Amino acid sequence: MPKLLRIVNRFNLGGPTYSVAYLTKHLEDRFEIKLIGGVKDDFEESSEFILDELGVSYSIIDSMKREISFKQDRIAYKEIKAIIAEFKPDIVHTHAAKAGAIGRLAAYKMGVPVIVHTFHGHVFHSYFGKVKTWVYKSVERYLAKRSSAIITLSEQQQREICVDHKICDLSKSRVIPLGFDLDRFSENKAEKRERFRKRWMIDDETIAIGIVGRVVPIKNHSLFLDSFLKLKNSTNKKVRGVIIGDGDVSEEVLSYAKSLGLTISEKGSESTDSDIIFTSWIKAIDEANAGLDIMALTSLNEGTPVSLIEAQASHLPVVSTDVGGVRDIIIEGKSGFLSALGDVEGIANKLKELTENNELRAQMGSTGHDYAISKFHYTRFCAEMTKVYTGLMNEFEKNKKYD
Repeated sequence: MPKLLRIVNRFNLGGPTYSVAYLTKHLEDRFEIKLIGGVKDDFEESSEFILDELGVSYSIIDSMKREISFKQDRIAYKEIKAIIAEFKPDIVHTHAAKAGAIGRLAAYKMGVPVIVHTFHGHVFHSYFGKVKTWVYKSVERYLAKRSSAIITLSEQQQREICVDHKICDLSKSRVIPLGFDLDRFSENKAEKRERFRKRWMIDDETIAIGIVGRVVPIKNHSLFLDSFLKLKNSTNKKVRGVIIGDGDVSEEVLSYAKSLGLTISEKGSESTDSDIIFTSWIKAIDEANAGLDIMALTSLNEGTPVSLIEAQASHLPVVSTDVGGVRDIIIEGKSGFLSALGDVEGIANKLKELTENNELRAQMGSTGHDYAISKFHYTRFCAEMTKVYTGLMNEFEKNKKYD
């Protein structure tokens, strides 16, 4: 049985952990798999419960952290080399930037036959200045040349990686959309909705508009708040915004909301009439989604935002900025609406249209649900990834034969 070492940035709550969890759990009959990952930041919620629920074994590399540290990163590099030497994998598959850099360098140095990397997002715009961005691009181009294949999660992301930023040739890339167990988002919705709305004191007449994810600059929560304020001032419907998640700019986001004149309620200080509810992290996101009416995303840059896939699986219409792979995971005008970056009025108008039209929300929610279930189920995801692995191993053996 071929051996596969899978390396993820860190076990924080988000899309990459779900991805590696399903790939590890549902490919264990085809590969002997070892899963390792780094340490989450203090402000992040752990995703280890996802792995535990699926019965997936994993190991944490304490030296591999989110922030760049030449000392810690070098220690992590040596640790991963030692793991490779002991495990002797046929394939090393890295997920996201930090794991991709350290893991691929270690795998290449140790002569691993097949090296695969998945871009769950990228930092090639809206994160850093020109010089730092150039450095990251140069590093990624170097690593891509030492990779057997580069996985992107959408066609738009593939264009950004291969064409716009020229990280690797199109011939080396594969587009494999993520896959999840989405059934739970349709189960017991009425009970979950009642429980969530009771917990956060949201009455039946209120339209709850959520945004889910890390509260970090790239997620651009200020645009969500600006758009929500414009919506509030232009509709006769009662609306409340729900920020689900946490991060290193949470206090700044809360302060900005207050500066706009919006009222806030947090865990422990719930209110029936606050404009914005700040829940921090919620593990049972299926319950939270059931309590919402509309899902928003206002990011400056995205790979494949899992929150929008899960929202559609939950029968929620989506309003999002048109960035990264978002266009590839919703049906524009049918399961959601897209707006340009910074278009406060455009986002507010789309939110208003959905807020004031119950039939439209239901119709778009139904379309989105059917689309998400058909395109983003884990069975398809695992089958496509298995095909990539076996193809690359066969290609390696063929080339070795003719060397």
